[in-house]
Amino acid sequence: MLDLKWIIENPDAFNKAMEKRGVKLTAAKITKLDTAKRELTTSIQSLQQQRNSISKEIGKSKASGGDPSDLMKKSTEINKELDKLQNKVEDKDNDELYQILIGVPNILQDDVPLGKDDEDNIEIRKWGEPTKFDFKPKAHYELGEELGLMDFEQAGYICGARSTILLNELSLLERALSNYFLDTVTKYGYKEMSIPFLVNDTAMFGTTNLPKFAEDAYKTTDGKWLIPTSEVTLTNWVNNKILDEAELPLRLASYTACFRSEAGSAGRDTRGMLRQHQFKKVEMVSITTPEKSNEEHERMTSIESEILKKLELPFRVMILSSGDTGFASTKTCDHEVWLPGQNNYREISSCSNCNDIQARRMKTRYRNSSTEKTEFVHTLNGSAFPIGRTIIAIMENYQQKDGSIKIPKVLIPYMNGIEIISKK
Repeated sequence: MLDLKWIIENPDAFNKAMEKRGVKLTAAKITKLDTAKRELTTSIQSLQQQRNSISKEIGKSKASGGDPSDLMKKSTEINKELDKLQNKVEDKDNDELYQILIGVPNILQDDVPLGKDDEDNIEIRKWGEPTKFDFKPKAHYELGEELGLMDFEQAGYICGARSTILLNELSLLERALSNYFLDTVTKYGYKEMSIPFLVNDTAMFGTTNLPKFAEDAYKTTDGKWLIPTSEVTLTNWVNNKILDEAELPLRLASYTACFRSEAGSAGRDTRGMLRQHQFKKVEMVSITTPEKSNEEHERMTSIESEILKKLELPFRVMILSSGDTGFASTKTCDHEVWLPGQNNYREISSCSNCNDIQARRMKTRYRNSSTEKTEFVHTLNGSAFPIGRTIIAIMENYQQKDGSIKIPKVLIPYMNGIEIISKK
């Protein structure tokens, strides 16, 4: 959630921020609802004072042998009214102000370009040139099936659409990439963690996955959620904590399965394994001070770039437009890798600065060493990388005329010395 006080004190800035987001909401509406809620709180406090005063009168009446029945009746009426008003204050489901606040997207940074969707994203740097071939390149699903190392048919039979089974060398490549990514990010100071895949409502709410994006996630029959990304568990590791400034930046990483319903992607990327209900990914999360979050965002983005350079995969870095930036992010940079099978760049990772929107939901603060006051931390997250999409990029960029796949040099030690994947 955003800072309510900031919204009320900076109505013009808030209105401009919402306009850039394409959200029809004004500070005036929020201020009006806040005023009404404050008046309700004032009424509660007034009734409590009346009740306390009457309680004293009842005590005096009893001590003097009087009849306090009228006073007791009045006290009962006040208690009923208090219960009614307090229930109204505590009922978040029907609290219009609260519901609006948890639905307000983050304020975008000034350098985020104005736009409607991904067509308005801006390229900020590029590495390598699109891979050239002296033959017509194939898509990853063609290569995988011809090598006998990708099974879409049986995966669909036992799991349904958007599922893939990898065999032999491609399964090994998946493991090799996970180890390579983890080895790389830990060298950059990220603490590797093995974390649960199931979380509760509190965790999903803390990272803004609830309530707005409930349909994008899977929920179990006992009320748990399958994580859409390990960002949820990693970020919530500091939920409801007060950290020392000396602990920051806190850098965390994990390799997990991720689960997404892909509710909004009907008909998109249905062939192959570009968009799956279950996929694996190495995720980076940083917890830092407000003054350092933009610097940390650049650092995380540069790590993603270095990994792709080591894999020798052509890519470009895009700053997302206002219409394409996620709900919780103030600024997002995507890495898009060249896919010869599609003759296009496609997103392979995102790196987002969420400022304090998640911290406010999680009540995560740090103690400022200069002022000794507690302040909200800033949280950031970035992929390093989704394994499936990286496999796609390697297969399509390293394919040979005979349908075999070369292994990037940096991965050969992780592949038990295998340099090329070919049909047996």
